Amino acid sequence: MNTTLERQPATSLKVRCCIVGGGPAGMMLGYLLGRAGIDVVVLEKHADFFRDFRGDTVHPSTLQVMDELGLIDGFLKLPHQRLQTMDGLFGGTPVRIADLRQLRTKYPFIAFMPQWDFLNFLREAGQRFASLKVMMNTEAVDLIRRGESIAGVRAKTADGDIDIEADLTIACDGRHSIVRERAGLEVEEIGAPMDVLWFRAGRNAGETENVFAGVERGKMMISFDRGDYWQCAYVIAKGQYDAVKARGLQTLLDDVVRMAPILKNGIADVNSFDDIKLLTVAINRLTRWTRPGLLCIGDAAHAMSPVGGVGVNLAVQDAVATANLLADKMQQRCPSENELDAVRRRREFPVKMTQWMQVVVQNNIISGALQPGDRPLKVPLIVRLITALPWLQGIPARLLALGVRPEHVHSRAAPSSSRAGIG
Repeated sequence: MNTTLERQPATSLKVRCCIVGGGPAGMMLGYLLGRAGIDVVVLEKHADFFRDFRGDTVHPSTLQVMDELGLIDGFLKLPHQRLQTMDGLFGGTPVRIADLRQLRTKYPFIAFMPQWDFLNFLREAGQRFASLKVMMNTEAVDLIRRGESIAGVRAKTADGDIDIEADLTIACDGRHSIVRERAGLEVEEIGAPMDVLWFRAGRNAGETENVFAGVERGKMMISFDRGDYWQCAYVIAKGQYDAVKARGLQTLLDDVVRMAPILKNGIADVNSFDDIKLLTVAINRLTRWTRPGLLCIGDAAHAMSPVGGVGVNLAVQDAVATANLLADKMQQRCPSENELDAVRRRREFPVKMTQWMQVVVQNNIISGALQPGDRPLKVPLIVRLITALPWLQGIPARLLALGVRPEHVHSRAAPSSSRAGIG
């Protein structure tokens, strides 16, 4: 009996698995389960994947997954830029904190690619699987319950509400997850000392820049070469956005150009604060990832700091682990809550370790650098050592590129999962 929802919708759908959220975790897991021949639907509340801010860094761990799925050749044909060394200026002093060329991995680089291209690629690749359905413009608004178990979701579409009954519901709907809220799952807040202003600046042909990040007293700036534009992240102390706006747009842009002179011409593309998006940084994680019939992964289970740009890749790793652990069981039934919790037991350690490292960087480097004052900004000892000893640069490179516990695809592909004539 439905104990959560009163009015029945005009239409309904029944599937083995309903994935809520078409981000990296949701689309990758949808692809993997469709590949395994499991009847799965992915719900994406927007009509497309285009967003003002989404992580654009695809690390070697994710590139390896794409290789294991036989998708890498087509994926790397999409427009992208490659980063192998992470260089910066800390108080005017050149530093290098990572060198991915030292890694013994098939893809020793970070690919910068708009996330919407990544997600569209997965969506198109998944069209070969008859058991996978992606429903765009479909927003989950509540859970369907039967007794103590989650039995699917009610969703809102352009044509009205729809009940999607599912043996298993998987929340991949991000750090503001409606699913985890409706399920009453407790979130442990860890905190972050900064927020990020995200904007684009024009790039002229031939402009190159080796400096990835710049840190000065009270300011931090990161810029990514995106081919025909620079993607920029200006880091501010937590809660200081209104103060930045009060000082005026020109003051902000002057600071940006002082820290990244390469942006001098392209910064004219920023005409108002409407061209700048505020990313409120948060680090948190669920203490419990499951209810009977429900599992949370990706940002819905653990929001990451932008430090290291690892959020997309942690989400993909969660999806791979979920398919590895659950796909065979899902062929016949919904896994028990203890079986679902195997995903948390597998992924919680790398999540906690990654968040711990992000907090160390935030509290020991970023937080101090963002404090106003007149004292010169000194390069932290650990950064000086890594810069001075090139062999050390492989350690942060491995942690950034591959993570604490990289996952590999072990879930099987169903021999009859492809639509006739496709793939």
